[in-house]
Amino acid sequence: MRAFWEHGYEAVSIADLTRAMDIKAPSLYAAFGDKRTLFEEAVEAYVNSYGVFTVQALAEAPTARAAVDRLLHEAAVSHTLPGLPRGCLLISAATNCTEQSSDVAEALKERRNAGVAFIEQRIAADRATLEAVADFAMRAWPRERAGETSSDTGEASSDAG
Repeated sequence: MRAFWEHGYEAVSIADLTRAMDIKAPSLYAAFGDKRTLFEEAVEAYVNSYGVFTVQALAEAPTARAAVDRLLHEAAVSHTLPGLPRGCLLISAATNCTEQSSDVAEALKERRNAGVAFIEQRIAADRATLEAVADFAMRAWPRERAGETSSDTGEASSDAG
């Protein structure tokens, strides 16, 4: 994972990967089949460890604003941890992709877009909740005090204000 995180997908060779994993090429191929499959597993491992804060923030925070605040704070911490590559693997691994590995760049883009969609869904859910509360409050507001007709008499209330 670290090799892909530091150098990007295309810049990492099989030799780099076998050296980082302290294995021989046949073992890598036997375990993963190819570089792309190993990369996909590395991305999954990254998302489930260093990227888990996104899902947690959006699921655990009481509001979308608090979730985004927490997400941004935890991203800043996570992407600058001492001893680890800087930044996000989902971004850095795609920065040097050529046409030959455009499918890798596209898959990473889809993952990033899914994260954005998750944030948008959380904001939309909060917006819907706020709109429902506002609708309820407006229906519950005493209409007589607003100078509207009384539901009992059909006449205007005299104590408007």
